[in-house]
Amino acid sequence: FYDTMKRRFGASGDFAQAYVIAHEIGHHVQNQLGIAEAVQQAKMRAGSEAEVNALQVRMELQADCLAGVWASLNEQVKSRLEPGDIEEGLNAAAAIGDDMIQRRTQGYVVPDAFTHGSSAQRVKWFRRGLESGQVRACDTFTSPDV
Repeated sequence: FYDTMKRRFGASGDFAQAYVIAHEIGHHVQNQLGIAEAVQQAKMRAGSEAEVNALQVRMELQADCLAGVWASLNEQVKSRLEPGDIEEGLNAAAAIGDDMIQRRTQGYVVPDAFTHGSSAQRVKWFRRGLESGQVRACDTFTSPDV
């Protein structure tokens, strides 16, 4: 995956990889807090594929925000950060946004088909977690503008 991320999407660097791992750990946190189950139940009640996708986008953006919280609070990570590391993470978030992936793979963008969020959304939520260092800042489900 990291090879693809680097070669195909231009997201390279050790902190780009750390961002992806932290995002996946964010999903584990969602499982532990019961958020994943609540979202799954909401998806089952959804009336359309677009609604299901919108819920999934909020789930993914929350995982991005939680990844930012991890980077903000992890002193071991902070002490090892090098110039450009945060930019690598932000670049990775932008490079793997649904809009960028769709544009590169099919030549056009279909927002209703997004399942992870646009590049701008992924950067916004990763940055929100990074700057706040607070899990409570990651409530993508009640935020009117994801």
